[in-house]
Amino acid sequence: MADPLALLLDPLHYQFMARGLVMAALIGAAGGLVGTVLVLRRMALVADSFGHALLPGIGLAWLVGGPSTAAMLVGAGVAGLLTALVSGLASRLTRLSEDTAFGVFFVIFMAAGVGILSRTAAPVDLLHLLFGDILAVTRGDLMLSAGVFTATVLALAVGWRWLALECFDRGFFRAAGGPSLPTHLAILTLTVLNLVSALQAVGIVLCLAVFILPAATAYLWCERFGAMLFLSAGLGVLGGVGGMYLGYHLSLPSGPAIAGTLGCLFLLSALLSPRHGLLGHLLRGHQHLDETGGRDCALPPPPATPSAQG
Repeated sequence: MADPLALLLDPLHYQFMARGLVMAALIGAAGGLVGTVLVLRRMALVADSFGHALLPGIGLAWLVGGPSTAAMLVGAGVAGLLTALVSGLASRLTRLSEDTAFGVFFVIFMAAGVGILSRTAAPVDLLHLLFGDILAVTRGDLMLSAGVFTATVLALAVGWRWLALECFDRGFFRAAGGPSLPTHLAILTLTVLNLVSALQAVGIVLCLAVFILPAATAYLWCERFGAMLFLSAGLGVLGGVGGMYLGYHLSLPSGPAIAGTLGCLFLLSALLSPRHGLLGHLLRGHQHLDETGGRDCALPPPPATPSAQG
């Protein structure tokens, strides 16, 4: 039988694995924090929309600066921030609903991105940005991810109350004269920054897993905003690092291994969570059936949304 300690330490002998593990922990923690806000704000698919909206910025950066990773990341960031700004303003200042505004600009930017990328000399070289390669991250990528993680934590710490109101009672927040629009735009900006940070590691295609799966898993266990933030970040780190080890020992691509690990954590929680999981609901249904003598087998109503209290 393999030595468990050796299984943990062997990958650390390789510098690319050590960097990949640190990157997985950073993007997992930051993605879990931002994903919590997106899930509670019912904007879970925004990360995926923004991921595809980065394409025109990547393509323009390629045409202007050539195969420079730094230039493409800057181009992706500019495109993402522009998408966030125009879609956020459109949903607040016109009669368009939020999902419609995001859908409209997602289609426009993605169409522009596909058109621009079709003009590049070697579009195959952009595949690593679609699917990521966490084993090829550099010291600069790690510094970028560390900076984005720090900015995310600081933003959540400073805007804690505003974010809670925006997530749980947006109507009251706006009626009371709170800065709802700046808070909304700040959420979108954090999403874009974390997308750009994760681009090299997991790519556009799999970035949604890092944002949504840890938060959705934590949502099945938590009743308070603060607890959900901490648990989601922890699950992001666990899934990211665990996926890296799984990919190393089973010779699997790192990105799909991370997404698969996070997916397994979610499925287990959906099954085993005592209050919000399948088995919990079935157990309460049987208990209710016993108490009523079989007259009423309806399940109890779903619990309330987690409170905003930390």
